[in-house]
Formats: sequence, structure tokens, C-alpha cells
Amino acid sequence: MRTGQRTTMNADQQRQQAINEHRCIPGDAFVYGVVTTGIFCLPTCPSRRPRSENVRLFDNARAALQSGYRPCRRCHPLGDSPSPIMTTVIALCRTIDTAEHKPTLAELSVQSGWSPSHLQRQFKAITGISPHQYGVAVRRRRVRQQLRDDQPLTRAAHHAGFDSSSHLHGSAGQTLGMKPGQYRQAGQGLALRVAIADSSLGAVLVAESENGICAVAMGDDPDALLGDFEQEFSGAELLPGNKAFEKRVAMVITLIDAPLGTQTPLPDALPVDIRGTAFQEQVWAALRAIPAGQTLSYQALAETLGRPTAARAVARACASNRLAVLVPCHRIVRADGGLSGYRWGVERKAALLAREQGNKKA
Repeated sequence: MRTGQRTTMNADQQRQQAINEHRCIPGDAFVYGVVTTGIFCLPTCPSRRPRSENVRLFDNARAALQSGYRPCRRCHPLGDSPSPIMTTVIALCRTIDTAEHKPTLAELSVQSGWSPSHLQRQFKAITGISPHQYGVAVRRRRVRQQLRDDQPLTRAAHHAGFDSSSHLHGSAGQTLGMKPGQYRQAGQGLALRVAIADSSLGAVLVAESENGICAVAMGDDPDALLGDFEQEFSGAELLPGNKAFEKRVAMVITLIDAPLGTQTPLPDALPVDIRGTAFQEQVWAALRAIPAGQTLSYQALAETLGRPTAARAVARACASNRLAVLVPCHRIVRADGGLSGYRWGVERKAALLAREQGNKKA
């Protein structure tokens, strides 16, 4: 039932409007990337406005770099007077982004005049990731755009810097999270095993691809959980479970109902298939390193990643997590120790933490 037209805009809509009007938003250091060019800009950039479907929003310049975008030469999103080190790193980013094939560390070392180890340190200090990780992000962006544009597989592979289409197929799990044809067709042909199980915190949906568990969701209504999942993976074939999958589902339920005596993550027994930006994957890996029963604040987690000003970006990465308990974002709390939001309900977050900390009444 409609109750009237909504007049307020969310944060992304406000950012898009600022881009359209060539203005900044006070207190918001966001930049935007253009998928067709691989360049990121300030919202005040004098360049022609890109089509909204080609815009990707980032909380800051480093997040754009980590996704394989290079800085604009017109608006200088990294500053009007970059340091010599930053200038060299920017040049290396441009080389990686424009090269037909991903340059080797030795080639980048010759270009920069730095030793390979010094190059690694300086590059990571500026971008937050290694030259190899930046190159992977560039290829991910390229191949996704090519496949979205319905380019032939061979052309998409060549444009993205793969040696051949078979090389793209071989690394598709890391690059796309699925085969190229499946990505182009919104998961068409992807086979996923799905199960709904009961837990003491309600219904739990567990799904896995051939690479590992790709979703763990909790809710009150099992039909709603399954309906949301089917909508998200509308092109995939949903398969019933088998005995091996049922054992993994039972392990997930144990992590919810009786986490004491178990360890998270369980990399051998519970392989995961979760894909995101380079920064998101860094956050998710850091989450999995937090021992059961312990908590960190968003700020503390950002500091462990060497990015003390990225607490907001860490919060967004936590909110994007689709693997409840396996990627334990419930162990992140506010700076004062209070419970912040949780995708599957703050009450469930409180119960999970209490159980991990030995409260038998939770």
C-alpha cells in the first residue's frame, strides 16, 4: 500500500545528485569511478557526467584504487600536489591499468627505480593493497564490464589481460565467483545446493556452490528466506542437499546453537565462496581472525587493517557480508561496547556473542 511519494534520498542518491551538479558534500570525501574508462574522480570534476549505470561510488580515493580504478588527471582526486612517492605509485597504477598484460613486479621495479620489496611497501602504503592485488582488481573490472556489454568471451578475455579465454575460465572463480557465461546471464546455469534448517535463533538458510558455502542467512520465516534467496539468484539452478552438504549445514547450526568448543573459521570442513572488492575481502578475512568470544570496534578493525580513518568503510563491508557466523561480523561492536546494527537482527547478535562468551542462558 502506498502512503505517499518519498521525498528523502538515501546516501547514494545524494552522492549521485552531487555528481550531477558538480558539487561536493560537506564531510563526505567520496569519489566516483567510471566503469567504462577505469578512472575515478571527485564529484566536482569538470569532466562530462557519465551515465548513472556506469558510475561506482567509493567512500574515498583509496577504496577506488583498491577496486582497480586510476585517478583522473583533471580533478586530481589524490590531491593537487601529490608527493613524489604518490606520483610514482599513480604512474604504476596507470601502467597496470593500461597494459595489455599484467606487468610483472620486476617490470614495475624497473619503471619505478625501486627495489621490488620497496615497491611493494610503498605501493601498499598508498593504495592499501599490493601491485598484484591491484592488477587482479583491474582485470575483474575489465572482464565484468566486457561481459555486461555482451562482448564475445575471447574478446572479453583479451581486453581484460587474460592470455586466453581458457585462462579466464580457469580463474573465473576468483575473478567473478562463477563462470563467465553465468555472470553474463545473472547466474544462469549456476548450480547451488540450498537447505533451510531450524536453530534456536530461528530459521537458517545455507547455500553452497561448487567452491564452498556462499550464503548463510537467519530469519523468522523460512519461506521468506528462501524467497529472498531465489530472487537474488534467479538465474541459478537450486539443488537439494546431499549427505556431505547436510553435514556442513549441521556444522553451521552448531556454530549458532553451541559455539563453545568450536572454532571459527573452519577452513577445511566449511570452505566458503564469498567474493567482493579487495577491501571487502580484507575486512572479511580480518573478521574471521577474531577469536570466538572476543569483540572489536569498527575503528579497531580499521586500525588492524592499517586504515585508521576507514571505520565507515569497514562498517559498510560488514553490512555487505552474506555469511552469518562463518564471517563473524556479529563480533564488531560500537566503540563504547554497545551493539550496533546486524543484518539478521540485533537480538540474534546479542545471543551469538553471549553464547561465545559462555552465557548458557542466551
